[in-house]
Amino acid sequence: MNNNNGKKQKKALTIKEASSITEIPVHTIRFWEKEFKGFLTPKRTNGGQRRFDESTLKDIVRLKDLIYGKGFSIMGARKALGIKDNGRNHIFKGKTVLITGGTGSFGKKFTEIILRKYKPKRLIILSRDELKQLEMSQEFNDPCIRYFIGDVRDRDRLYRAFYDVNYVVHAAALKQVPAAEYNPFEAVKTNIMGAENVINVSIDQGVKKVIALSTDKAANPVNLYGATKLCSDKLFIGGNSYAGGRVSRFCVVRYGNVIGSRGSVVPFFKKMKKTGVIPITDERMTRFWITTEQAVEFVVRSFEIMQGGEIFVPKIPSMKIVDLARGIAPECKQKIVGIRPGEKLHEIMVPEDDARKTLEYDDYFLIQPEFTGWGAGNWKGGRKVPDGFKYSSDTNTWWLTVEEIKEMTGIKKQEHEIEHREDLQVGAHAN
Repeated sequence: MNNNNGKKQKKALTIKEASSITEIPVHTIRFWEKEFKGFLTPKRTNGGQRRFDESTLKDIVRLKDLIYGKGFSIMGARKALGIKDNGRNHIFKGKTVLITGGTGSFGKKFTEIILRKYKPKRLIILSRDELKQLEMSQEFNDPCIRYFIGDVRDRDRLYRAFYDVNYVVHAAALKQVPAAEYNPFEAVKTNIMGAENVINVSIDQGVKKVIALSTDKAANPVNLYGATKLCSDKLFIGGNSYAGGRVSRFCVVRYGNVIGSRGSVVPFFKKMKKTGVIPITDERMTRFWITTEQAVEFVVRSFEIMQGGEIFVPKIPSMKIVDLARGIAPECKQKIVGIRPGEKLHEIMVPEDDARKTLEYDDYFLIQPEFTGWGAGNWKGGRKVPDGFKYSSDTNTWWLTVEEIKEMTGIKKQEHEIEHREDLQVGAHAN
């Protein structure tokens, strides 16, 4: 087809074609279109189908660079592009929010984002470690913050801490797989009995919504940590039945490995880089991958859409453990050392047995509860996944490249800084 100038017009692309060219999943493009209104605006046919031209492809590539290349959160990318918030996601504004285990990696990022964006009346950080609270208070000293020493094992302390609280994020847990195997009773006390305490106290104190953070290791668990988190997930879902006609509602957010969190493999690989050898448990191993910012934003969003009893699972990329090693330490040898007790080759977040009750949305899955006697059940817009479906790190359709891993772990930035210093030195010698 030719235009009036005799030049051949370029074909408008479907969303699948745009996905193939930009290497961004279709569901992510749809999600970005919602999050970046006014920036990513593909044209529509009379039937409502999206059509992408060269300009909108460039917009997708720009978002890809900001989010995956430079590691921006959705909120950070919106700010970089000059997109105003217009009061989105104000569920916490003027409310009291409490996070258990609030001095951990998630808690710190949650605090940073909540303070900057949502303006709560009070933000309560509940944790056991006074030193970590002292260090965190030196970084976050907003007048609305309250630092409470306490343990989720201590129900009496929770009764005091949860007074007049509107929303709770339950992030406290014993999370190290080897430690849980060696100290099983302690893992049960924190991860299971602690969950029971949070549920009962939330109901009694009239907390409106509670989200418990879970893990991919809770799906078809093979280690004690995963088993305790599966039990915790079941308790929080069942907590809706316990609440009955009271206001409290509970749900679960399940996601994979968090980049750079305490105890993650990234700091370990960076440390081992100095030795010249990176230990690899198994070259076939894969894992789900999420940034702390993405995890926080998904939790905040889940507060808004939850009815009670759901397990929310974000769609996130997978990576191969050997690619992670190549990204962090390409010059190092890789030594296969074997899988540790309690480890899997691949992680799963939606088991095949849960397919019959799983709904798929553009950027997440929703595992519905078996029972909805508390009034939940009208989840709109989701598509039933096919029988036999599973969401596993090895069969995922979204994979991180070595270059993307370098960007997300900060290695690319370090390489650029080294190149810049070398250029300066060369320039100095030349003068």
